[in-house]
Amino acid sequence: MGLDWAENTDGFRAGRSAFRRVTLFDTSRQRVGTAGEIEMPEHAPAPGFGKRQWLRVDRGTRMAWMAAREALAQAGLSGGRMPVVIGTSAAAMPVGEKYYKQARDTPTLHRGQLVRVQTYQAHWQMTAMAGALGIDGPLRILSNACASGANAIGHAFHLVRSGKAERVLAGGYDALCQLVFAGFDSLQALSPSGIPRPFDAARDGLALGEGAGFVVVESWESAKARGARVLAEVAGYGAATDIHHLTQPHPEGDAALVTMRDACAMAGVGPEEIDYINSHGTGTPLNDVAEGRAIQRWAGDAVAGVKVSSTKSAIGHLLGGAGAVESVICLIALDGQWLPASLHVRDIDPVCEFDLVREPREARVRTVLTNSFGFGGANATLIFKREVVR
Repeated sequence: MGLDWAENTDGFRAGRSAFRRVTLFDTSRQRVGTAGEIEMPEHAPAPGFGKRQWLRVDRGTRMAWMAAREALAQAGLSGGRMPVVIGTSAAAMPVGEKYYKQARDTPTLHRGQLVRVQTYQAHWQMTAMAGALGIDGPLRILSNACASGANAIGHAFHLVRSGKAERVLAGGYDALCQLVFAGFDSLQALSPSGIPRPFDAARDGLALGEGAGFVVVESWESAKARGARVLAEVAGYGAATDIHHLTQPHPEGDAALVTMRDACAMAGVGPEEIDYINSHGTGTPLNDVAEGRAIQRWAGDAVAGVKVSSTKSAIGHLLGGAGAVESVICLIALDGQWLPASLHVRDIDPVCEFDLVREPREARVRTVLTNSFGFGGANATLIFKREVVR
């Protein structure tokens, strides 16, 4: 929706859709040519980067740097010693694509190839980002498909909760790249129209997007001592593995049910206390019905009062960055007291026994839950509370 908290707040609150024609690479051989592509500014090397280093930093890392810088600023921090936990799926894949294309087209030309081998690695990119932000601390990269960003925040939560860290910078990112786009297209997982319709009875696939979201997870005592503004409390986290199939979820959403129940148990809340669910909601036929059935089983008799939407309907699926970005969207909703919408729905799927939010809605929002599920059976759920009671 934009490059910061304010622009994204305005976009989601207006119910805007962010899909447009892909300009980063040629999609003429694909069935689909649109995605949630960010309009990135073209500017000189950013603060903390030298000119040569900035040119070696890939598009996704630039997004991550922008989001992490804003998170630190909102938290009243300017670097320092803290762990960094990052979730990603494709990481610096565009760098690998450049290596491949040169090796294919001019196999005897090796100029720049060694640097690409080095900078293709996610840890090189993230180390460069952390250095530019002035952060000195251990770096951990999680990559378990589309649950990566949510698990990064969950891991940061455990580090702080266990007393192993006072504060952690955590988040996730992924940028659009040709290999991933063509891969999803070959799986016929992309909506032919380019516009996803999560929880629509005639949904026909997902749309890819790109972006980054970061948060500072900090102990209450530390945040209070600094006088930091606390947006929300990470109240619960659940993770589980779905062993049903490599890419397909269990039809009844068994692993999703486990993560939702575990997160609620940790947070000490029941379904009737969850004011909003930001669903994984990709818009694929199998995913949405599995998550819908998991919500039914989790909520039981309270299901009709559970408010649910999928913000992927507006920005697309951000893969490894999805869980982190959707966590930030939940924080925006908690801060503003409104609910983002599931867009483009024509006929609601019968699995939606819950209240599907189809337009942005003013609401009292105190506790929210966000789901993230990925290939390989990775499932994660996070719960955030607006009111921190100590």
